[in-house]
Amino acid sequence: MTVETPQKFFPVSWEELHRNAKALAWKLLDIGPWQGLVAVTRGGLVPSAIVARELDIRIIETVCAVGYHPDDSNPAQQETVDILKPPANVGDGEGWLVVDDLVDTGRTAEALRRLMPKAHFAAIYAKPMGKPLIDTFVTEVSQDTWIYFPWDIELQFTQPIAVQRKGNNTK
Repeated sequence: MTVETPQKFFPVSWEELHRNAKALAWKLLDIGPWQGLVAVTRGGLVPSAIVARELDIRIIETVCAVGYHPDDSNPAQQETVDILKPPANVGDGEGWLVVDDLVDTGRTAEALRRLMPKAHFAAIYAKPMGKPLIDTFVTEVSQDTWIYFPWDIELQFTQPIAVQRKGNNTK
């Protein structure tokens, strides 16, 4: 599997995340009914709360998966996904909705599909490598784009794109 080093950066605001999670709920509305929802920690927790509210889902489980480790020099090159806690009481996933913020390489979705092969997998954002492993998504982004979610960033000044590019060419 070849994963490109991120070349583009896409910051997502709280308002945009909320709007896109609600758009995901609209797409999922007629696919159910759902026995419950499985939130993929940590990134899927906020989208899951919004989707659960919009679809009136009251039973929410979590699956705790780690696919990125901040101490690695290139997290996109990691091969394994560690399942720290599987979801409880979901069986093979039939009738369950699994929600995450993003499907990137698809490694997490692949690992979760082994746990819940009959579940419906949904994410707000999908990259080309992960898109075949997801059933429903809202927005596709290029593989070389790094998405900064609102819980990962703070407001601060940034240079215009043209200035950034010019600065990168002088090195």
